[in-house]
Amino acid sequence: MARKIDTPVKISSPRIFLVRMLVFLTLVALIAVVLYRQLWTSFLNNPGLNGIILGALLIGILMSIRQVLRLFPEVNNVRVADPGLAVARPPVLLAPMAAMLRERTGRMAISSATMRGILDSIGTRLDESRDIARYLTGLLVFLGLLGTFWGLLETVGSIGKVIQSLEVANEASATFENLKNGLAAPLGGMGIAFSSSLFGLAGSLVLGFLDLQAGQAQNRFYTDLEDWLST
Repeated sequence: MARKIDTPVKISSPRIFLVRMLVFLTLVALIAVVLYRQLWTSFLNNPGLNGIILGALLIGILMSIRQVLRLFPEVNNVRVADPGLAVARPPVLLAPMAAMLRERTGRMAISSATMRGILDSIGTRLDESRDIARYLTGLLVFLGLLGTFWGLLETVGSIGKVIQSLEVANEASATFENLKNGLAAPLGGMGIAFSSSLFGLAGSLVLGFLDLQAGQAQNRFYTDLEDWLST
């Protein structure tokens, strides 16, 4: 059945997207607890760079959750049944339309140009709020690749030193012992490469999912707001 024009349009709550994010983070935390020993060993291969990766991941997680949390007061600011825009505090995303709607009495007709201008302004604010989270996702990939090339450079340099330290005149046992001791450095370089890639790519996967949920929450808010303005 088609919806009547007089039927109030309700702005849906972004709670479901926040729940998805929290459930996903809980699963990630459980996996980290199960693989604690392996992850800690990998982390110690390059604690400096891996610490930066985890720090950027934490910041990205907090910012992604904040993108959804900031929608709650904006949703509550819309009161279809009230004569104006009832606000507990000044709106941020709805600032372009707050002053206009606060002065209305009953229903108010909004021209298509005005409505499109309001929606474009709100859409721009929504996109700008996700720019840093998107940058952090790419930053994690970059840091992972940086650790990979760093480890490979360490490996190549160490192998060169091992080859130079070998002397044909030495006995076979002494040569083998030198070779065994010298390979410890190249293996350490490979540990740097793989550990940084592990944390960088895993972190980008986590932030990618959270950004997806934040984007879906914002898209639903935008769509519901467009339907509300059209009625």
